[in-house]
Amino acid sequence: MNLYDFYAELLEEHLSEDMSKEEIKSVIETPKFSHQGDLSFPCFQLAKKKRQSPAAIAAELAGSLSSSFLVKAEAAGPYVNIFFNGKTTGAEIMDGILSQEPQFGTLSFGKGKVITIDMSSPNIAKPFSMGHLRSTVIGNSIALLAEKCGFETIKINYIGDWGTQFGKLITAYKKWGDEEKVKANPIPELFSLYKKFHKEAEADPSLNDEGRRAFKLLEDGDPEVTALWNWFKSESLSAFEEIYELLGVSFDSYHGESFYNDKMGAAVELIKEKGLLETSEGAEVVWLDDKGLPPSLIKKSDGATLYATRDIAAALYRKKTYGFSQALYVVGQEQTIHFRQVFAVLEKLGMPWADQMVHIPFGLILQEGKKMSTRKGRVILLEEVLKEAIDMASSNIKEKNPDLENAEETARWVGTGAVIFHDLKNDRMNDIEFSLEDMLTFEGETGPYVQYTHARAQSILRKADMQEADHFTGLEDQESWELIKILNKYPEVIQDAYTNYSPSILAKYILAVSKAFNKYYGKTRILEENEDLHSRLLLVKSVTDILSDGLSLLGIKAPSQM
Repeated sequence: MNLYDFYAELLEEHLSEDMSKEEIKSVIETPKFSHQGDLSFPCFQLAKKKRQSPAAIAAELAGSLSSSFLVKAEAAGPYVNIFFNGKTTGAEIMDGILSQEPQFGTLSFGKGKVITIDMSSPNIAKPFSMGHLRSTVIGNSIALLAEKCGFETIKINYIGDWGTQFGKLITAYKKWGDEEKVKANPIPELFSLYKKFHKEAEADPSLNDEGRRAFKLLEDGDPEVTALWNWFKSESLSAFEEIYELLGVSFDSYHGESFYNDKMGAAVELIKEKGLLETSEGAEVVWLDDKGLPPSLIKKSDGATLYATRDIAAALYRKKTYGFSQALYVVGQEQTIHFRQVFAVLEKLGMPWADQMVHIPFGLILQEGKKMSTRKGRVILLEEVLKEAIDMASSNIKEKNPDLENAEETARWVGTGAVIFHDLKNDRMNDIEFSLEDMLTFEGETGPYVQYTHARAQSILRKADMQEADHFTGLEDQESWELIKILNKYPEVIQDAYTNYSPSILAKYILAVSKAFNKYYGKTRILEENEDLHSRLLLVKSVTDILSDGLSLLGIKAPSQM
């Protein structure tokens, strides 16, 4: 039961000559305080049409509204506030929720459509830092939300395994590398060589030319250089897989930048055939002045390809392979111009699907107010953060619930959940200051708080030994009504979170459910034997189902005990 729809229909009976149902619905508000009513309709728009004051219109409307679902309608100045009957309306809502469980919130508007999601995309031979967390967990949650809305999703880990930086790394390894050290500790050792190259290049800029030459050899398939690159790549993917396993993230494709090497020639040829490729200072570019953008660089003066070349080739390949309805790129906001250029080139190529490409930007995780940088060595390793979070969760469990079964698994779920939730509760466009202390706080607006609420609700159901039940007969207390109203919004929250590509909408919602449930739990003797026991237990069951499902859509597990 959509309460906004219900109120709009009720008002439409009296306002059909002045406003449509959709117009009415668009201005209905939720009052800030519950004593002001459940929903409110402002009468300002009607004043001119009816040639009456908003307050007079509100008074007249309030007197004419009636329904078995309402306790009362009252005018408060220019507003018509309605108060639902919590018992009858709550029963109607809960019957609707329970009839759909565990599928409540599942939507179908994406049915038959495919979405590709470019996400995570770390660079080989570099550690998986906190800087890569955002693309990974935001992208994963958007994919899960898309599936909840009916889409088929293809999650693509577009590994950074190509480009001049690998020429630099190969040069560094040849100059200063030690095979045994790299075999023993691959990522830290390769990362150390990468940092050393940049430090030495500051004193001797000719090193950069050596790096560029090494990358050209890689592009040309030089056997020695290619063997080194393959080794670096294999070691990196093994290290990344451990982190993805901890985060519970999987992919449908690991096609990195190098996969498109043999596809870029055709992309460049297509750009040339369309008469878009022009020479500028020895390089080949597509001019985008008409789009208010800098030119898109397709080939450098030495013939080497660039990010744009590969992204154009990748888009052409993905459309042909997957037939996507949308191609999403979950990449930091600093790449906004790059994606606008790539999409503009595809549009100029006459691709009718160019407007199906969506860049989903996000803010940075900052360290002491500065961007993390692997080149400058200012980096916090994600694996270390996850392990510390798991250790802290394990300590908490040993202290508070030493006999807990599956304590190790629960600690892993709670620790990784704390890290993921800390990211996703923030609006994706906001920068986040890295703070291990904030991330791992197990009280307040955190993942562990939601997980604990779920475990508490599950504990009540275990104690009750709940049997299969009839329908929900209704409850009269205000706390249950406030909780039911929030549960009722779940499908709407799923749609908003997906269409805005904003997991924070869902994260904030399940925090609101947790707070409302804990308030209900604090005021109500849920297990008291009386005629309302069954309805109370059904309400608790719905809370567990929605919290568990909501957490899963953020990529977080919901322990049944903590």
